[in-house]
Amino acid sequence: MHRVVITGIGAVTPIGNTFETSWEAACRQQSGIAPVTHFSTSGIPWKVCGELKCFDPLLYLNIKETRRLDPFAQYAVAAALMAAEDAGLIKQAKGEGLTAGDSSLDESSNYLNSGAIFIGSSRGGISTIETAVSTQLPVSGLRTKTRRISPYLMPATTTSMAASYTAQKLGVRGYSLGISNACTSGTNAIGEAYRMIKAGFSGPVFAGGADAPVCRTCIEGYGAAGALSKISDQTASRPFDRHRDGFVLSEGACVLVLEEYHAAQKRGAKIYAEIIGYGNSVDAFHQTRPLAEGEAMAMNSALSSAGIISEDVDLISSHGTSTPVGDIAECRAIHQVFGERAASIPVTAIKSLSGHMLAASGAFETACTAMTIRRARILPTINLSEQDEQIRLSVMRETQSADIRIAVVNSFGFGGVNAVLVLKKAV
Repeated sequence: MHRVVITGIGAVTPIGNTFETSWEAACRQQSGIAPVTHFSTSGIPWKVCGELKCFDPLLYLNIKETRRLDPFAQYAVAAALMAAEDAGLIKQAKGEGLTAGDSSLDESSNYLNSGAIFIGSSRGGISTIETAVSTQLPVSGLRTKTRRISPYLMPATTTSMAASYTAQKLGVRGYSLGISNACTSGTNAIGEAYRMIKAGFSGPVFAGGADAPVCRTCIEGYGAAGALSKISDQTASRPFDRHRDGFVLSEGACVLVLEEYHAAQKRGAKIYAEIIGYGNSVDAFHQTRPLAEGEAMAMNSALSSAGIISEDVDLISSHGTSTPVGDIAECRAIHQVFGERAASIPVTAIKSLSGHMLAASGAFETACTAMTIRRARILPTINLSEQDEQIRLSVMRETQSADIRIAVVNSFGFGGVNAVLVLKKAV
């Protein structure tokens, strides 16, 4: 079996328009939560979200492309191009002319061309669909003709477009797969990419998640399901806090470059961390309620895949959405897996900073965990003023220095889908 390493990271998040700026903002405990500006929240109780700030898609796409792509795909392209540059696979991430065969691709273009793209999305082009539908509302039983439906509506909004258009921009011809598996989609994308390289795929694999769900349909939909916080300030996302009342919906994308260890070494790539395990399970229990036993099964599967035991784990990057039932279920699952150590292993909840970016969150949390291993800094969990007495976990409230050798990343989603990754310091 082949070893799999992370050699590049790109991201656009509510706390930064690059991965590095997002990481530094997280280290400073900077929240990305703010009032919704994409639409009026008049008449609904959910007032805050995590929007990108001053993101400019024209740094990565031309005007025509931005008109033809939903924001989730735009975010994915931007993150993937930055990841490719970070990995040393292209010379410059920014610039609308970057496509297959351009002179901006360096001598490793043949290696890049033979690669693969795995990008997950929970909601795909939901905001573009909402816009299209809202301009075609029926009046007196007749459909209005205020604006014709764009011929790009269907291709722009399909979940696979993030992966396929990223492949088009990078000239990747080896393999492309769009994954939609609720909130675990980005983590699943990374996990399946890991399996592919481990089994012998020789090219680099771009893997991650992207979502742009900050629209009225999604906020009212998640709100009606009882999943969203009604707190109206930047402390609304408060995982494990006694007074938490739901998650904060956010948008963004994060893409990682995964490579076979020796191939990365041969070309002198920097290595953030090694992926050594992946577990995937489904609760077979309920559409929205999580099941601790199912989550524990995914964690145990990931540890078994990695060939390690629970005592080897130094850090847990939690799913930590800030929902009352979700945080309790995850805590119980951690105790089922780690036993007496569960209350002492450092735990971090990055959604306290970014909100819940759906598919992008699992990818971003994996990237942050890889950076934690590389830079020996554990990110904080903010807005935790009074920890729920039922949650017996060692939740990190400040940025801390620590030598992390092995870490677990948890991602769980509606439908009882669970995905867990195990990362290790590469040596």
